[in-house]
Amino acid sequence: MHGLEKADVLFHNLVAEKKVPGFVVTILNKGEIVLQKGYGFSNLEEKLKVDPKQTVFRIASISKCITGLTLGKMVEDGILNLDESFYTYVPYYPKKKYDFTLRQLATHTAGIRSYRGKEFALNQDFSIKDSISVFKDDPLLFEPGKGYLYNSFDFVLLSLAMQEASGVLFQDYVRETILMPLGLKNTVSPKENIVSSSGVENQAQFYTKRALCFTEATQVNNNYKLAAGGYMSTCEDVVKLGQAILEQKLLKKETYDQLLTSQMVKDEPTYYGLGFQVSQDSQGRPFVGHVGSNVGAYTNLFVYPEQEKVIAILINCTDPKIQNELDLAINAIFEEDV
Repeated sequence: MHGLEKADVLFHNLVAEKKVPGFVVTILNKGEIVLQKGYGFSNLEEKLKVDPKQTVFRIASISKCITGLTLGKMVEDGILNLDESFYTYVPYYPKKKYDFTLRQLATHTAGIRSYRGKEFALNQDFSIKDSISVFKDDPLLFEPGKGYLYNSFDFVLLSLAMQEASGVLFQDYVRETILMPLGLKNTVSPKENIVSSSGVENQAQFYTKRALCFTEATQVNNNYKLAAGGYMSTCEDVVKLGQAILEQKLLKKETYDQLLTSQMVKDEPTYYGLGFQVSQDSQGRPFVGHVGSNVGAYTNLFVYPEQEKVIAILINCTDPKIQNELDLAINAIFEEDV
């Protein structure tokens, strides 16, 4: 059996064994689609099948890659400076023991805390600016630059600074400078998705896995953390984003070099650049991109510069604990070339 056939069987089995309700996969090899397929259902009750071109999913932390590109664009356009204090742009944020920069926010080295309790599932219609009330009075967990803690509040603050620096709403700036130029027509904020009628009929129902079944995921409002994990998109758009990153579109090479270089903390790599995981897959192949986990969503975007492959996987279920199975399928895809 060829590698792609093997991957297809592994993907199919995830639905057959009821490990996920539904998901979509698109794989590019040197810019050509080698697999684009939906498995399972976008809506279990109505038995609606998922479609890799049409079905809109939450893309979770792949959103951070979009934010990273936008940050790079703002730097190139002279709107902000990565090594400037956050307070230069957001002077009303409560002062902490230490100052911290936009670069430290984008690399998760600023010392901002992560979610507590049920904060990951906030369902309030916060603006980005309003949402900082959740965590703004908490102390930094470490001196900026001296530690690494992956979290979403970093990117909420980053998007607030970007908004203040540009004088344009974050989502509008992203749409105009990144999404439209790259042709990502189906990549939207949750708010925009509700407004566009075409989006609603194509939107996946979001699920959470229980012991014996899938139940509808709790209602959340991810608008305030758009930059961190709020975007919604189709698999076709996400793989297009990956290909743009592979080809280093829109931005200069030196900008991409900054975005896609792992930070070092205490002489150890964090495997994180600016909005991008800069890491290795289960077989040690270097990739850039992001794994995402959100209420009603689990996602993978892997861009392999050496092999010129892009793999996008979007699942309509809160972390179903199947990364090992996905890794096996991804490995099979590489066997195709052997």
